[in-house]
Amino acid sequence: MTEPTTPTASDFVAQIIENDLRTNKHEGRVATRFPPEPNGYLHMGHAKSICLNFGLAKKFQGSCNLRLDDTDPVGESMEYVESIIRDVRWLGFDWGDRLFYSSDYFEKLYSFATELIKQGNAYVCDLNADEVRERRGSFSEPGRESPYRNRSVEENLDLFSRMRAGEFADGTHTLRAKIDMASPNLVMRDPVIYRIKRELHYRTADKWVIYPMYDFAHCLSDALEGITHSICTLEFENNRPLYDWIVERLIARNRPQQTEFARLNLSYTVLSKRKLIQLVKEGHVRGWDDPRMPTLAGMRRRGFSPAAIRNFCSEIGVAKNDNLIDLSLLEHCVREDLNDSAPRAMAVLRPLRVVIDNYPEGQVEEFDCANHPQKPEMGSRALPFSRVLYIERDDFMENPSSKYHRLGPGKEVRLRNSYVIAFASMVKDEATGEVIELHCTYDPETRDAPPADGRKVKGVIHWVSAEHCVPVEVRLYDRLFNIPEPAGEEDFTRHLNPESLEVLSTCYAEASLKNAAPGSRYQFERLGYFCADEKDSQADKPVFNRIVALRDSWAKVAAGARA
Repeated sequence: MTEPTTPTASDFVAQIIENDLRTNKHEGRVATRFPPEPNGYLHMGHAKSICLNFGLAKKFQGSCNLRLDDTDPVGESMEYVESIIRDVRWLGFDWGDRLFYSSDYFEKLYSFATELIKQGNAYVCDLNADEVRERRGSFSEPGRESPYRNRSVEENLDLFSRMRAGEFADGTHTLRAKIDMASPNLVMRDPVIYRIKRELHYRTADKWVIYPMYDFAHCLSDALEGITHSICTLEFENNRPLYDWIVERLIARNRPQQTEFARLNLSYTVLSKRKLIQLVKEGHVRGWDDPRMPTLAGMRRRGFSPAAIRNFCSEIGVAKNDNLIDLSLLEHCVREDLNDSAPRAMAVLRPLRVVIDNYPEGQVEEFDCANHPQKPEMGSRALPFSRVLYIERDDFMENPSSKYHRLGPGKEVRLRNSYVIAFASMVKDEATGEVIELHCTYDPETRDAPPADGRKVKGVIHWVSAEHCVPVEVRLYDRLFNIPEPAGEEDFTRHLNPESLEVLSTCYAEASLKNAAPGSRYQFERLGYFCADEKDSQADKPVFNRIVALRDSWAKVAAGARA
């Protein structure tokens, strides 16, 4: 496995850690964590955070925990936990014995909340959610204090214990931090830190009917695990004062510090978990692992390699300000990785039958073909050649121009790794007029050699032997959306690309692909990079997903849109 990429020295987060080490701020320790909520599958935005947190830990000889922040039972499940663990490990990172769950800390978090009450820094509020929101104020107006804000410590302790005991209905009581209703930062206007929620938790079942809010549980979980650097995305920047406020009142030493970085925004993609859930639930895609999805499960199934994703995260770096990264950069990283690692093979996606009239019937030759043109260590395979072949329908033109260098009347081409053939005649469907078969002749002297008379043959096309090829299904995946920034659209599903998936059920591949292992990747010569589908491939009929084309087919479209 390729060694995971670590951040470059230019990353501002790395510079912060370097300065902290110089000043011995955390006693020379570096401890990070990746803390996803188990209510969905990980996506490319998470990949950036995974690479950053684990990469920094490695760079500075520290540690990185994997923690499931499971404080909201709605939507959480072991399915998501298992997918998160699988995806982080697949991406190339290891947390050792440091797998944690916020739910493991529920008792301790309850004790922390009780301590805030005893300090006079928290109170039980009877306002409902709408009343709390109405009293919060605005950026130009201060909030109004809750009529329950000045309850005694004893009354608050009693009410909070009764909340835990299940005496009150959902939404009737909350525990709020007692901070400042006139704060210019709305987050600090007595935020809710505990609420009643009668939902079964996937780990604790019905043991708890109150659950801590993310802002309360997250910072204290960091502290309990000895995290030094709590690295999160920019949307939590306004929450940092609350993070620090809670930690300073409850943690005496080894306090973690929060640092924000710009989240990943990827063109032609949505990375909002809410939007991804909508795509799945409304059937716009075929599940979380649909190869068009920006989830790690989807990209793994499509054929993206962990190394390509890590290289992409290294390429984009870590910024302080949000920006939009062009999807073509990710696709470039995928191509760079696959060009180096994927063995070559031949497949015909839209077959046209070719009969070589002067080739002996029943004769079969084998051509020794390199699996990679620049890597002899990857070996070779035997490619059978016979009288009847399949070529791509696009490699024939009935009325070719002088600049057309493939098959047609008056044209000849070289079949990759074999002979030169020349067009002789065609057979058409009487009802439709469609060309259904070509008849050609071959020059037997051109095996591994140019024509003896010195003529130039400019075109080279791929092919498979009709007698020996393997029938396969090919799925051509493209970008899920047809505009660069669908996430900014109110009805983002209106911009789904109707051509994001094309299924070709009658394709043929060379015989060596008959038993292609699920997940194995290839370059189909002249067509792009493909992966044997890890779920749907069968021994008798492999299914191949197109990972990426050989070139960025959206480049001209994007350039035109910018113009």
